[in-house]
Amino acid sequence: MAELAELEDPKTREVNEKHGDDHGVNLSKLRALAKRLKTQQELASRFWETDDTAARLLAILICRPKAFERDELDVMLREARTPKVHDWLVNYVVKKNPHSEELRLAWSADPDPVVASAGWALTTERVAKKPEGLDLAGLLDVIEAQMKEAPARLQWAMNHCLAQIGIEHPEHRTRAIDIGERLEVLKDYPTSPGCTSPFAPVWITEMVRRQYDT
Repeated sequence: MAELAELEDPKTREVNEKHGDDHGVNLSKLRALAKRLKTQQELASRFWETDDTAARLLAILICRPKAFERDELDVMLREARTPKVHDWLVNYVVKKNPHSEELRLAWSADPDPVVASAGWALTTERVAKKPEGLDLAGLLDVIEAQMKEAPARLQWAMNHCLAQIGIEHPEHRTRAIDIGERLEVLKDYPTSPGCTSPFAPVWITEMVRRQYDT
């Protein structure tokens, strides 16, 4: 914890806090510290218990993803507080855990929109890597009905799922683009030069173009 405190940089914190992340540790330096510590499940648990954002990010990097029980991960997600901890927990831990499918189903139906966004993130992963058994048309129905009015984090996750369906599944591409065009979610999102817009019709079209160009 003392080492993490030494890595704290006020300018980094200022940038992070604009995104809801209350820490000032450079993530490259955090990863270097995790590399030195290697995998330590018990230490990861102690870091998590501090409720400090930088310590929790470090915990995620040094834990054993498959070691967590389903209910442990459910509690951790609800405790995650900040967007970066939430995203890393889902991507680096839950996706590699044997309970991920069970949690995907439970979280997708959760009334808390931030928890539900984790369920949609796991669904997006399945759309891309293991779509067998998913009702893609049904997912598009839900997105069409709910995405426009969804809170920001949930809306972002649903939009990512919409784009992924359009990119990976040609039979649903026209409908996915049509939904994006009608709902106009993230249409005016500021995009840096060289980056792809998160507006689904643009995102889908660009990624499909790249697939055909390679």
